[in-house]
Amino acid sequence: MSGDEKKIDMSDVAAALPSGGAGLTDEDRAGLVSAIQDKLETLMSQNFLATLSPAVRTRVTALQDIQKSHDELKEKFLEEKAALEAKYQKLYEPLYNQRLEIVAGDKEPEGAEVPAAEEGAEVEKGVPEFWLTAMKNNEILAEQITSRDEPALKYLKDIRWSQLGEELKGFKLEFYFVSNPYFKNEVLTKSYFMIDEEEPILEKAEGTEIEWNAGKNLTQKIMKKKPKKGAKSSKPITKTEPCESFFNFFSPPAVPTEEEELDEEEAEELQEMMEQDYDVGSTLREKIIPHAVSWYTGEAADLEDLDDDEDDEDDDEDDEDEDEDEDDDDEDDHPKPRGRGRRG
Repeated sequence: MSGDEKKIDMSDVAAALPSGGAGLTDEDRAGLVSAIQDKLETLMSQNFLATLSPAVRTRVTALQDIQKSHDELKEKFLEEKAALEAKYQKLYEPLYNQRLEIVAGDKEPEGAEVPAAEEGAEVEKGVPEFWLTAMKNNEILAEQITSRDEPALKYLKDIRWSQLGEELKGFKLEFYFVSNPYFKNEVLTKSYFMIDEEEPILEKAEGTEIEWNAGKNLTQKIMKKKPKKGAKSSKPITKTEPCESFFNFFSPPAVPTEEEELDEEEAEELQEMMEQDYDVGSTLREKIIPHAVSWYTGEAADLEDLDDDEDDEDDDEDDEDEDEDEDDDDEDDHPKPRGRGRRG
């Protein structure tokens, strides 16, 4: 093989690098990784094709062309899907606005006669604890909400989601609160930046820094310990420790920089935390926001439990089938002992 034949064409990888010696942005880095992956896949494919007979190689090359056409159509499908989703997201907005007006008590349902409160009874405005109840009825979200969180979440009046924008892949959640004694923020946001939305592959998540009022931080617990015997001061020692809270959702796990290295255990722990965090975000986006009233009434939870029961039944049937197969295999593997005939 000549020197020219040994050279690998890296022009497509070079094209992914920023011009002018500029530093790599996250987008540049993602493009470069993708270009290198494509190059490696191409080289591996070429090496494999070289082992095939000329006739088979010709047919496989034709199949690769068909696959390329398929991938181009898939790319077009994803573009149109994103555009369609954006279109209907705008169409949903008026419905979400109507829901907010009723939940917050700003407006009564059109065409419905709302009964007046009985004499002496407290007048209820809107639908109290609407979002708190909806979230508590979802198994994934209920695990995140503590009893200390509930009074604060009663002030939650709306949750919305939106795409990050044309340049960025991912989505943003927005939590709207009425004025409350816990924090100053009117809106708390959580953004998920995706490398690939189809897989999905999460790059990082970012949340709002909550401006807690004095003594109201629900993500911290104040511990008081008695001083040791013989200590100069008899005053109890006060220590602040982090604690479980739904509001930790807005302080997602930080993704380490390239300079920071994690060992295998730390990397697995980080991955697990990011997956759990994404599960919460995607549950809010895909289930709670579009079907909030069904989660409030518990109807959605009942349907989900029914689906889970059906899945469990299918799993049980599969397990029984596997057990029967194993029993049959055991019988086949081990010959039956010969029985003795009766003595006459």
